Amino acid sequence: MTRKRILIVDDEESIRRSLELILQNTFDVSTAENGEEAIKTINQKAPDVVLLDVMMPKLDGLETLSLIRKNYGQVPVIMLTAAGEVKTAVEAMKSGALDYLKKPFDVEELTRIILSALSTSGISKEIIGESEEMINLKKKIDQVAQKEASVLITGESGTGKELIAREIHKKSKRSSGPFIPLNCAAIPESLIESELFGHEKGAFTGAGDTRLGFCELADGGTLFLDEIGELSQNVQVKLLRFLQEQEFFRVGRGKPVKVNVRIITATNRDLEDLVKKGDFRQDLFYRINVVNIEVSPLRERHNDIPILIKHFCEKLSSQYGIRDLQFTDEALEALTLYRWPGNVRELENVIESILATTDSNQIGASDLPRKILEREEAPVALSSNVQLLEAEKQFETEMILKALKKSNNIQTKAAELLGISRRILKYKMDKLGITEMIKSPEV
Repeated sequence: MTRKRILIVDDEESIRRSLELILQNTFDVSTAENGEEAIKTINQKAPDVVLLDVMMPKLDGLETLSLIRKNYGQVPVIMLTAAGEVKTAVEAMKSGALDYLKKPFDVEELTRIILSALSTSGISKEIIGESEEMINLKKKIDQVAQKEASVLITGESGTGKELIAREIHKKSKRSSGPFIPLNCAAIPESLIESELFGHEKGAFTGAGDTRLGFCELADGGTLFLDEIGELSQNVQVKLLRFLQEQEFFRVGRGKPVKVNVRIITATNRDLEDLVKKGDFRQDLFYRINVVNIEVSPLRERHNDIPILIKHFCEKLSSQYGIRDLQFTDEALEALTLYRWPGNVRELENVIESILATTDSNQIGASDLPRKILEREEAPVALSSNVQLLEAEKQFETEMILKALKKSNNIQTKAAELLGISRRILKYKMDKLGITEMIKSPEV
């Protein structure tokens, strides 16, 4: 797997060099000394994260950010600021920057912000899929986007919960305002309150300047709190008050700050179970769970897999050259039957791995990662004397029977639902002894 790519844009050579030395052992680092050079480099390198200076000749940071957003979508941008430029950096965040970092740089903070940015950069920027589950998901997004109700998005890791939150924001009346994401699990507990609500200068050791929190940066727009189940009880209480009053106190400030923010939250944990255990406040759960959007795991929508494969091949073509990959039936079957514990994010990583490690455009089963071929079997009710092969036969039979029932026993449509070719479906039906169940004519 190739290393993640970071672009450093700063007109000061000493800044570029120091950041490059810090990051080069972990990331593939490129540099640019002004906005125009940065745009060219983004076009050539497709970085996963951009570190962008606020004050530069020719194109300044805000102008460069505007061009990045217009031409390159949601690539994460972190603004680099001097002490007197924080106000401008805050404006940049309202225009789509992910965060800002003050000079001189604290290595720990730099690492944290980059890792947070990378957690969002690998996700597809479109909601891809034509399965019934995805069609229903898109309809629900359209329904809730125009409302102001709080939304809780639930689903396994890698299913694209932040992508859904961004889509809700984009289609809402707040679309011209900022979308501010915060991964609650990525921030140490000791810093999460300061990140949410900000702090005053001198509020605690290391608070050299006043810093606006994410709640304040999201004023007029949407605040997305990912992995909300990781918040401590203390922060939960303060977040509940914020949701009720739309105001909060910066750390070290006695006067409340009033804002107008819509909250969207997400989690891969069972919040109701956490409520029962006393780890998550029931009143906060009810406040954030006005509308629930549950995202189906990839293993439950097999016919989206070929569509996603094509999308990721096209998306990654700028990095690995334009290639028309053709997957054999056996390779597609293996990709379809794999359980995908990492969901869409894992599928994208697998496609990138294939592009990086193979030269041929014909992809067979032998070109796939070993974990795909040695897939973990789906959970099946087994008695102690049932052999593993019998369990696999039972699982495949159930999958095919469900697809046939859903498609009115039309093999072509059933094969599409399963994400395999009709030839492979017919072969499996014969092998499993269920051919006689087809009663309606083929199309």
